[in-house]
Amino acid sequence: MARFSWQAPREQEQRFAEVLMGKLVVWRRVGTGSALWVLALVQPVVALQGQTPSPTQGQPQEGALRVFLDCPRCDFDYFRQEVPFVSWVRDRMDAELHVLVTLQPTGAGGVEYTFHFLGQGRWATRRDTLVYVSLPDETADEIRAGLVRVFKLGVVPFAAATPVGRLLDVRYQAPRQARRPEEVADRWNLWVFETRVSADVSGESRTSERSFEGSVGANRTTEAFKIDLSLRGSYDQRKFELSSGRKITSTAQNHALQGTAVWSLGPHWSFGLNGSATRSTRLNQDLALRVGPALEYNIYPYAEATRRQLTFFYTLEAAHFDYEELTLFDKTQEERLQQSFELSAAYEQPWGEIDASVEWTNFLDRFSQHRLDVFGRFEIRLFRGLSLDLEASAARVKNQIYVPREDIPDEDVLLERRQLGTDFEYSFEVGFSYRFGSIFNNVVNPRMRRGRGGGGWWG
Repeated sequence: MARFSWQAPREQEQRFAEVLMGKLVVWRRVGTGSALWVLALVQPVVALQGQTPSPTQGQPQEGALRVFLDCPRCDFDYFRQEVPFVSWVRDRMDAELHVLVTLQPTGAGGVEYTFHFLGQGRWATRRDTLVYVSLPDETADEIRAGLVRVFKLGVVPFAAATPVGRLLDVRYQAPRQARRPEEVADRWNLWVFETRVSADVSGESRTSERSFEGSVGANRTTEAFKIDLSLRGSYDQRKFELSSGRKITSTAQNHALQGTAVWSLGPHWSFGLNGSATRSTRLNQDLALRVGPALEYNIYPYAEATRRQLTFFYTLEAAHFDYEELTLFDKTQEERLQQSFELSAAYEQPWGEIDASVEWTNFLDRFSQHRLDVFGRFEIRLFRGLSLDLEASAARVKNQIYVPREDIPDEDVLLERRQLGTDFEYSFEVGFSYRFGSIFNNVVNPRMRRGRGGGGWWG
């Protein structure tokens, strides 16, 4: 094990930080696979020399780097306990380093966490990116430990140039008979399989409910090609006894077999084939078959997908419908061609998040049977401490060719077992949050914390 420590003037500390930062950037640039291999083998540990402050002390280190962690799925208390050599602030405007964490699922069923280290103030020209990939069988504790390790790697070059830098050291733990990534044999050839089965039974003296769900999935993902296959099914039964003594039984079934194959056509284009076979009580469908090609163009390179996307998507599908009951259009089955256009945007930036889309769908033989969907979700930091959360959706619905001619029973309407005919749908949600007070947030106190399970105060 090699151990490095330094106690140097600020100029030398600055120089050391730049060299370390350079190594991190070089590791990142050799490619995602190599970067992950280096991080997995090196496993450096950053610690304070001497006595480590108690997590409950929570007093900011004099001259320590001020950090704002922007990670909705991180265990913030754990970060504060494991990284005591920085001062945590609750607003990015007070930070010298803004750490923005974006994520996306991997083909193996894990999650790729991308750490964007965005310097502010005197560090405004400094940027760095590191990646941590969790495995699908890792526990929550293993994942948060890996996230903290990568976080420390990115923070050290900044913290080394602060007065706290003289108290830091870096340790190297040599790998044990490590094999290079290209030497690792994969007997599954990148295929990943997942299965899930669940049952839920509940009831009271006059009501009862039984539900069963199951799914099987398989996928294979590479840079050039990916394929996803899934089979899902659910059965739900509810029984009620009314005050009149009348007993009502309502059942719903949904089954779906779906497959998607996607080919990469460069940094901006993708081509795919979609196919599905579904059954839905709610949609009055004994069987619905769909198959067709799809094309997508992303204005930004797909390599930047965790931070920003602006995509144009088109699909053309041939469909066959077999209905449970006679529809409003006197059909028990039919074949149709339909097309869909979608424009979607997703941005995750230091100032907030935006996720918005507009989608148009219509049948080719009858343009009047169409649907228009508009969706938007915004989380904007307006100014210090004040954030706006806004989510809205609206749809013009003119393509409900599956609505049955006969009236839907009242119990199915109340239980939402059947889709009702409608001309529009909408939803809207708005919220503000404002925080003020001390800019530092270093104290961890987990005593008498409630609401993580059971009834708590709210029942």
